Amino acid sequence: MSFYESDKALSEYLLFHYGSPEDVLPHEFGPTTALDYPVRCVRHNLTTEDIPENAKALDLGCAVGRSTFELAALCQSVIGIDYSQRFIDAANDLKANGSLPYEFLEEGKVTKSATASLSDQIDVSRVTFEQGDAMDLRKDLGSFDIVLAANLLCRLTEPLKLLNRLPELVNPGGTLILCTPCTWLEEFTPSANWLGGLPDGPKSTLEGLSEQLSANFELKSTRDMPFLIREHARKYQWSVALASVWKRK
Repeated sequence: MSFYESDKALSEYLLFHYGSPEDVLPHEFGPTTALDYPVRCVRHNLTTEDIPENAKALDLGCAVGRSTFELAALCQSVIGIDYSQRFIDAANDLKANGSLPYEFLEEGKVTKSATASLSDQIDVSRVTFEQGDAMDLRKDLGSFDIVLAANLLCRLTEPLKLLNRLPELVNPGGTLILCTPCTWLEEFTPSANWLGGLPDGPKSTLEGLSEQLSANFELKSTRDMPFLIREHARKYQWSVALASVWKRK
């Protein structure tokens, strides 16, 4: 079974996406700037000029859906797609019920109860979730004014399959947001397919992205975006994603 279908992954990602600051990081000396990453992926990388009237958005690798719902506060319609059926089921539960109870790990086998909740300000009728493969998206998916892919590229076996599809997915003048910690690992992506970190290829992921996207996209901005995934009360994954924002030519 894939890690992303496991109880552990579902718990960690519900906490990552919807957990209160106190639950995610119960240490006042911790890296608080790394909290609320799924919200920041949307809010820090879009301007009002990027959002046309009746905008359509696509969230690839949406996990349990926090960025998808955040896009729904700005756009008329949003599709969230993830490879994990377990994640999509949880996102659909949230859409249907507005909340979802879950447990997260404190230490050993000790857990704590929490509830993932949606803001009343979000119109869930604007959101659709579906299971899908970012490297083999359905042909009739359509095109969008905003496409977000957060923490996805370095988990694909062949990321070029997604990059080659992006010109078709993003409307002319539309916005593409790519956020990645550039964690290229052979267990997910054969090194021949890495977009960066190669002595005889692109030294950085941004170089690799520029090589692949520049014919159809203009790079508008980049920023560093820290994020924090809690494993238990005393163990965390602190990472810094590279966020790049591209405008479709």
